Amino acid sequence: MAPQGGGGEMRGRHTAFYREHGVLRLSANLAAVAAATSLALLLLVPALALDFPVLTGRVVDDAGILDAGTRAALTQKLAEFEAKTSDQLVVVTLKSLQGTSVEDFGVELGRRWQIGQKGKNNGVLLIVAPNERKVRIEVGYGLEGALTDAVSRLIIENGITPRFRAGDFAGGITRGVDDIISVLTGDAAEWQQRAAKRPEPTTRWDSILVMLLVFFVFGFVFLTLVGTIPRNRGRGRSRDGWSSGWSSGSGSDWSSGSSGGFSDGGGFSGGGGSFGGGGSSGSW
Repeated sequence: MAPQGGGGEMRGRHTAFYREHGVLRLSANLAAVAAATSLALLLLVPALALDFPVLTGRVVDDAGILDAGTRAALTQKLAEFEAKTSDQLVVVTLKSLQGTSVEDFGVELGRRWQIGQKGKNNGVLLIVAPNERKVRIEVGYGLEGALTDAVSRLIIENGITPRFRAGDFAGGITRGVDDIISVLTGDAAEWQQRAAKRPEPTTRWDSILVMLLVFFVFGFVFLTLVGTIPRNRGRGRSRDGWSSGWSSGSGSDWSSGSSGGFSDGGGFSGGGGSFGGGGSSGSW
């Protein structure tokens, strides 16, 4: 009869083998989770790191492209418009988009400032980024039915960017404000008819291909990482895993958490309005 010591030694070797490989698998899984977390943070950090200008009034000329007379005239016009309709329209010029798109910056700025009345969501931002040569009309939820994406694009292409190309920032911004007010004070149907007659922009297939490539790469990385997550094995014992439901702690309708916006001490502030990305952008 063979001695039992050999069997014990073999079991010891197997135990050491499984422990060693278990540690290796755990290390690989930890590395995969760390990589996934890092990727998520890299995607989240740009939005969190944006440095928004302070809402100091109805005209925030952070880029310094408007003279004092133009700022005063626009401020008076916007105040009268708000008194008449309760809609809030704010003009903002930016020193920089800080590496993000004018669309992403615009919707986050609208949510941060909370332009428009709470419940009505009747705010509009006219955003100009002269260094990147970008302009955007950001429209609150409550005004998207009147100031549609197509109408916003018409205002930008007909009234704003032609003047910007000529170096007339004051004229382009003033014309944009006048057109937005025209739409929101009763001429929305006429503007929408004009916008409907305008041909749609040509599809940029190169941009679509780039987006598809990005989605493919992220999908491949995600599936690869998912494949490394350990499954519960063994009898009579369970193993804690990591949750795939990582969250930034906020819903899709992110806001700054402030209900009153900012104030310059003169009584003007956002009224709690919300934005969802409606509007249109242009460049010159």
